[in-house]
Amino acid sequence: MKDTEIRGLIADVKEGSLSRRFFIKRMAAVGIAAPIASQILVWNDVAMANATLPYKPTKAGGAGPLKILLWQAPTLLNPHFASGTKDQIASRIFYEPLAGWDKEGNLIPCLAAEVPTKANGGLSADGTTVTWKLKPGVKWHDGKPFTADDVVFTWQYAKDPATAAYTTGSYKDIKVEKVDDLTVKVVFTQPTPFWADPFVATVGQILPKHRFADYVGAKSREAPDNLKPIGTGPYKFTDFKPGDILTGERFADYHIKNQPAFDSIEVKGGGDAVSAARAVLQTGEYDYAWNLQVEEEVLKRMETGGRGKTSAVASGDIEFIILNTTDPNTEVDGERSSVKTKHPTLSDPAVRKAINLLIDRDSIQKFIYGRGGTATASFVNEPKQFKSTKLKYEFSIDKANKILDEAGWKKGSDGVREKDGKKLKYVYQTSINAPRQKTQAIIKQACQKAGIELELKSVTASVFFSSDVANPDTYTKLYCDMEMYTTTQPQPDPERFLNQFTSWEIASKENKWLGRNVSRYSDPEADKAYKAAQGELDPAKRAALLIKVNEIFCEANVILPLLSRTRVAAAANNLMHDHSGWDVDSWNIAAWYRT
Repeated sequence: MKDTEIRGLIADVKEGSLSRRFFIKRMAAVGIAAPIASQILVWNDVAMANATLPYKPTKAGGAGPLKILLWQAPTLLNPHFASGTKDQIASRIFYEPLAGWDKEGNLIPCLAAEVPTKANGGLSADGTTVTWKLKPGVKWHDGKPFTADDVVFTWQYAKDPATAAYTTGSYKDIKVEKVDDLTVKVVFTQPTPFWADPFVATVGQILPKHRFADYVGAKSREAPDNLKPIGTGPYKFTDFKPGDILTGERFADYHIKNQPAFDSIEVKGGGDAVSAARAVLQTGEYDYAWNLQVEEEVLKRMETGGRGKTSAVASGDIEFIILNTTDPNTEVDGERSSVKTKHPTLSDPAVRKAINLLIDRDSIQKFIYGRGGTATASFVNEPKQFKSTKLKYEFSIDKANKILDEAGWKKGSDGVREKDGKKLKYVYQTSINAPRQKTQAIIKQACQKAGIELELKSVTASVFFSSDVANPDTYTKLYCDMEMYTTTQPQPDPERFLNQFTSWEIASKENKWLGRNVSRYSDPEADKAYKAAQGELDPAKRAALLIKVNEIFCEANVILPLLSRTRVAAAANNLMHDHSGWDVDSWNIAAWYRT
């Protein structure tokens, strides 16, 4: 489709002769996904749509308790330290951003009075500033007023390197100015095509200045509110037992009329995905269960239970494997898997290429995940215009053997390949979860046939995804040779998602292992392409740059994508919930209600 045709359709939407939905369908037909189509409309002064879940209750409260299962139990409640999705979901119950993403990729205002556009003066013509108008009359749970000072403070808090926030990458290169008590201006260092990152969705949750002002930088971990939040959300904190249960009560002064419908909320952690699905779909003990990473055959049987329904939404999430090119067994300055070290065998590109050929992605999809994932060789899969068409996957034990033979790795008497006294023996870790253990077993079997020995390690999910700095088994520590998990794409644009491949985001002791580049691998060309994309206003050129970043890491076989994940959840038959593939499950929890 030509630019002139797109501009004509945009004009029709503005005039009202063409609906937003039809415009988005037309864009989808030519390969432009719904989230990006929505962004095209915003940039051309067409307002975002309303939230996707119409709210019907006529008063707040009265619906009783809302009971949620997160089988990976939350361990902290500060969103800026939440490296695990479970902690992000739990934090979002109490804290809120200026705006969030619905399932169609629309930006929905929360603490903001409106979404910035050129028409309302929110977006500058040169793409260097965004002005947010804040909703008046919003209160923190302790009764203090929410103002622009809190937004500016959150920026100062997150950008401070000593704070070691998981969200630092979204704040360190911007400036935030208070215009008045209900207006803030975000200033970028260059024209910024995707401006909806700071203060938006998962990374954008606002902290109260009056509660955290004494806990910035080196003292950030000492804040009592890291475990006892006082936010602006629909529920007030009542109790939290990390790794077990979290409770809250309805906030009577919540800033949206007649919300929330429920009188209290309970978030129960622990167990596994199968038991969580059963508790909603078959026994009806709980209203909602997140992230049903359950084998397709098992899930289909449970759906006949009659108590609940499943919800599956498209997302950019990816199940993948990292091959560690640093040495997990050598400690440098109190840190293993340091960038100052080199892995004795996985630093060989031939070994990494062989391992990638030993992954039977099609079988993993067909026999384990079903609707929960689609086999892929690309780290970025959604929206489609950002997916590489160059990256392909193949399963071939013969080719893997040939590559290793040619690289000089010979099989010993034990059947394990070695060279220069170094054996191809690896610790392969992931979280405890039936599909993941079955995936491990499939890959281990294929590797054995190529002379590679894998020791399978399974870590309790609440430990593996913990944000605890002292925990040696978190996925961010990477104290193993290879590991597997799903990483969440937090918005309908892959820019921030791909900062996991930049050198300045490498996880280390210095940043308390909250840097987003868990692999520790870096490439100057990837850094260069990423920085160029951040300031590229031409959509096609920007997409090409981000695709290049993706391809560099996948072609190096450091990142081995397995499945493009679909987000699957379970809900009680009478629960109306707002499930988005572009934000955390609790993004619009104030609007949940029973029919």
